[in-house]
Amino acid sequence: MRTRRGISYPKVNNICCEKRREGNENMIHSRKRFKPSSGTPVVTLSGQCDFLDTLPDDIVLFILAKLGATAGCPSDFVSVLSTCKRLNALGVHSLVLSKASPKAFAFKSENWSESAHRFLKQCSDAGNVEACYTLGMIRFYCLQNRGSGASLMAKAAINSHAPALYALAVIQFNGSGGSKTDKDLRAGVALCARAAFLGHIDALRELGHCLQEGYGVRQNIVEGRRFLVQANARELAAVLSTTPSALMSGNWLTWNPLPHLRHGNVVGPGCPLLSDFGCNVPAPEPHPSNRFLTDWFSDKVLAPGLRLCSHAGCGRPETRKHEFRRCSVCGAVNYCSRACQALDWRMRHKMECRQAERWVDDGDVEDNGNVNDDDGMVVES
Repeated sequence: MRTRRGISYPKVNNICCEKRREGNENMIHSRKRFKPSSGTPVVTLSGQCDFLDTLPDDIVLFILAKLGATAGCPSDFVSVLSTCKRLNALGVHSLVLSKASPKAFAFKSENWSESAHRFLKQCSDAGNVEACYTLGMIRFYCLQNRGSGASLMAKAAINSHAPALYALAVIQFNGSGGSKTDKDLRAGVALCARAAFLGHIDALRELGHCLQEGYGVRQNIVEGRRFLVQANARELAAVLSTTPSALMSGNWLTWNPLPHLRHGNVVGPGCPLLSDFGCNVPAPEPHPSNRFLTDWFSDKVLAPGLRLCSHAGCGRPETRKHEFRRCSVCGAVNYCSRACQALDWRMRHKMECRQAERWVDDGDVEDNGNVNDDDGMVVES
């Protein structure tokens, strides 16, 4: 009885190699790839068969697109492209680059190079909105190429990318890259409204403060409060959906502001959803672009008079003096937006903020008025 382990069944590789040698002797030396329709493996110089060359290009592109969409870091994707010439050529196809995940090009600042810049540019040219937003943030704030960075973020915003819409709103509110007169509050409110409609929590919170204070829009305190409660509820729901164990903890159910701070008309004291600063939930994971900004400016000295946003997960720097708002209680922190203020207050600043007897700024202050909130924080522009 013959079995498939017997000598009557020679190895498949040998059969393939013999067929290839009989068909074309020059194929061994030239390594010319046969058409996918032939279905026969290609013989390599080592005498073994290359089954990858029998796969049609569309199947390989589909596999690479799935790989790029699920990559956890840039090395997961780049290491595959360096495997062989065919994967390297197909890996930069627009179909593959357009589906790459944000983590596939989440480069660290110390690894930033011209090749990384070129790869992000290829992804953005392929229509990857995450790459457009990431490269736009890097160019606008790190490379100080304001026009190109803003246009890339606008390209992502046109494709309904919520973080890009909110980033452009922050630029409009602060007049970043220009002067104080370049602020466009109405445009910032419109961009926030669009981002909030797409589910961006920070944009929804920012829009609520704008309505409460009449900042760039007609004042509507009731509607602004509703947006703030909705933002806190969405933030809490997002945390509980990812970490159900938080249900067993009651820390987020209570809200105990510091006693030395002044309070406004807080509706329903003790309920964290009714606070402007929300529940005591863990901080959301920063976007790769914000992590890049934080790492980029961590070891760099800004121009005299310029400051970074005090929220650790933001990383935005000022583009001119006194661009960001400052805490009027202690004068020690400043924020690019009310969303960053709320996150930093909840995570850190509420334990550090102390009433200062007197503090003087180091220059001319752009007086846009003070912004008061219900939890005692007073922020000055």
